[in-house]
Amino acid sequence: MLRAPLACEVVNVTAGLRGDARLVVGDADTSRAFGAGDVDVLATARLFGLCELACVRALDGLLDAGTTSVNMRVQLDHLQPTPVGAEVVAEATLEKIEGRRLMFTVSASDKGGLVAAGKVTRVVLGVERFMNKCCEAS
Repeated sequence: MLRAPLACEVVNVTAGLRGDARLVVGDADTSRAFGAGDVDVLATARLFGLCELACVRALDGLLDAGTTSVNMRVQLDHLQPTPVGAEVVAEATLEKIEGRRLMFTVSASDKGGLVAAGKVTRVVLGVERFMNKCCEAS
């Protein structure tokens, strides 16, 4: 039986790709809503999700059909709080490519300045095989 490849061996993207994502912080985005504290400021988990979206947008339309990218490693420093009602903008830049691994630098800012900074590594893989492997393990 032929199996779909887990991923292509060569990823046809180049360093320097950029993506961004914006969010006006609402009640559902807070640490309190995420169960991660009792303050009504942007939750770190939601902030990371915004940085992740910026990475995905940097790759939008550039990966081969049947492939996607998933997070492998995250290093994110959440440096200052963002209140409900404020807009936060996450930016991602593809810095390095090692085979299927894509290394991004990410940051997020609001009107008060830098909110977060870090690194995200994503891996390009075949969707069908990934989902089959995932479902077999369940």
